[in-house]
Amino acid sequence: MFFSATVTAQVKALGMKEAIELGVDNYPAIKAKQSQLKSSRAYLSETKTEYLPDFNLSAQQDYGTINGQNGPLFGYRGLAVASSGPAQTTQNWNAAFGALYLTNVNWDFFAFGRAIEKVKVQKMVVNRDTADLGQQVFQHKIRIAAAYLNVLAAQRLVAVQQDNLNRTLEIQKVVVTRVKNGLNPGVDSSFVNAQVSNARILLNNAQQNEQEQVNQLSQYLGLAPTPQDYILDSTFATKSPAVPDPPARVRLENHPFLQFYQSRINVSNEQARYQRTFAYPTFTLFGVFQGRGSGFQAVLSTTQPVPYTSSYGSGVDPTRFNYLAGVAVVWNVSTIFRTRYQVRSQKLTSEQYRNEYDLTNQQLINQQVFAETRISNAVKNAKEAPVEIKAANDAFNQKTALYRNGLATITDYAEALFALNRAETDSFIAFNNVWQALLFKSAATGDFSIFINNF
Repeated sequence: MFFSATVTAQVKALGMKEAIELGVDNYPAIKAKQSQLKSSRAYLSETKTEYLPDFNLSAQQDYGTINGQNGPLFGYRGLAVASSGPAQTTQNWNAAFGALYLTNVNWDFFAFGRAIEKVKVQKMVVNRDTADLGQQVFQHKIRIAAAYLNVLAAQRLVAVQQDNLNRTLEIQKVVVTRVKNGLNPGVDSSFVNAQVSNARILLNNAQQNEQEQVNQLSQYLGLAPTPQDYILDSTFATKSPAVPDPPARVRLENHPFLQFYQSRINVSNEQARYQRTFAYPTFTLFGVFQGRGSGFQAVLSTTQPVPYTSSYGSGVDPTRFNYLAGVAVVWNVSTIFRTRYQVRSQKLTSEQYRNEYDLTNQQLINQQVFAETRISNAVKNAKEAPVEIKAANDAFNQKTALYRNGLATITDYAEALFALNRAETDSFIAFNNVWQALLFKSAATGDFSIFINNF
């Protein structure tokens, strides 16, 4: 069953489950969380490769002189020229080609679990972003369902106010006729005209509220802000849930909110363990294989120019080879003191996250207790609503008949009309509030199924 107060060319039939699926798929905030999770997973893949050794290949071919000189030299920021040759007594500008071919491997094979801890940190980050996406989706489902119920309530209110206006216009015709025939005083005509104006104002306000609620729902659905009406499922306005107060099947610690807060704690704790590894030394394996070519010939004299050839082929052809392998350990002892404070700071951050977890946990417990009371009161009101509306309708019909026959005043009729309008409003609000209370319990318990599977 679906209901809509107005039908236009832009009307859309929209069920509750369809609205939730549409909103989860389209809402930009959820898409942002999904992109963040994908980024974290990609970085996790990169982190796993950081334990692999560095393997570098290098080749260079140069042209220049090889004048050497005895004396100290500091290669500030790598700006010194690595020219090698005998330190001769005079400068010369003999130049030839040279080449260097290099293969280098460096592997930090042991750093007290630093690489492993970094991978664990990123895994915790992935878990945190997964939990963040989960709680964002859960929150948005609650928001969509609440907005859906609000739109439905607004549409029902428009229908009630339209019925109220129609009744007022009908009695206006009766009043005008009776006043013209001298059966009622002229003030009745003025009074009923005021009632008609009031009914139109109430209808206009209801229509404005409906449009505001529709716009809010459209925003949550990720749709364009173009004004549009929705044909919604009237079940939520005419019936109570099949089971008004079902038990939750989700343990409190598995609530999407608490899972997100717990994941923040896990990330912070793992970061503290990772930071602690920086206080220890790093053990490195390294190996180098080098080939070198030169257009200059080998000589021992420092007083004669070195024989050379300007041939490119002779200069870049490697004729000397060297290899080097070893193990190194690097330990910056001062990091012990810095790391100590970094770890302490991270542990305090974990404590902060734990306090926020405890606060949210307590709030959810309180909300669950309040949800039970809210559902109980809403169910009681829903049972009273039919009694109120029947009595109000009977009274209205009676006062209408009495007024038509001159046995009641216009004031009596206005009071009956007001009572009927209020009863109809209370009726649909009562059913809507039962669903709102059940939705509140879903939000408090973290179990959305008790709402979405209960009609």
